[in-house]
Amino acid sequence: MAINCFGVVGAGQMGGGIAQVAACSGFDVVLFDLNDAALSRGVGAISASLARMVKKEKLTQDEMNKALARIKQTTDMADMAPVDIVVEAASEDEEIKKSIFRQLDEVCQPNAILATNTSSISITRLAAVTSRPGQVIGMHFMNPVPMMQLVEIIRALQTDEEVFNTVKQLSLNMSKVPVDVKDAPGFVSNRILMPMINEAVFCRYENLASAEEIDTVMKLGMSHPMGPLALADLIGLDTCLSIMEVLYENFKDSKYRPCPLLVQMVDAGYLGRKSGRGFYHYE
Repeated sequence: MAINCFGVVGAGQMGGGIAQVAACSGFDVVLFDLNDAALSRGVGAISASLARMVKKEKLTQDEMNKALARIKQTTDMADMAPVDIVVEAASEDEEIKKSIFRQLDEVCQPNAILATNTSSISITRLAAVTSRPGQVIGMHFMNPVPMMQLVEIIRALQTDEEVFNTVKQLSLNMSKVPVDVKDAPGFVSNRILMPMINEAVFCRYENLASAEEIDTVMKLGMSHPMGPLALADLIGLDTCLSIMEVLYENFKDSKYRPCPLLVQMVDAGYLGRKSGRGFYHYE
């Protein structure tokens, strides 16, 4: 299955990063979001990221210009009609994702692959709302997408083997390292990562140490490049909470219970870097 045109639904942090990597890999990209303001922010972030790569001499100015020229912006889902694969990178909400998959199923060409960047939601349930469940798959990129090598490839129960092989090769063509993971809540990455972050939030909730001290323990004691609370701010506390809720609801195990402080911070709008405040303050 040849991939030439690459669709991305959602121009936020993850969707923009996926679009950037796809464009730099030589694919024509169709980038969708609900409004022009969201698209402008997304493409602005892509441009700034590419400019930093040019400054570090990881990319030439000409390569940057060509990558940006490959990205077509749209607020009309019907513009996904020519894509060979589309990756959904919307909010971590199952009903929102199901609605998007129903729309993509209607507008995309019959042989197009419908992928999701979900970090915790069942691929099997998303596939079931389409008329092409064999062509639905998970393609879970890590944040920040241009820097992180890993892509978890998650097969739904219905996913065709040819689709899996195509997406695995596509990941390699995008200079990523694909890992075959089964469809289960949180997959592997967030099954391990999110409870660790949640436990760090409990440490802060119980006032065992400051956010800086908790992160220092993990950086200096466990050689983590970034502390768990700073990482939570980068991911977005709302996203962390959503994933913990998925784990808790699916496993019915109290070890996945979201920390009350995490719930409270999301209720307050303290979402991390994207809101200017989380466990740390940001300009």
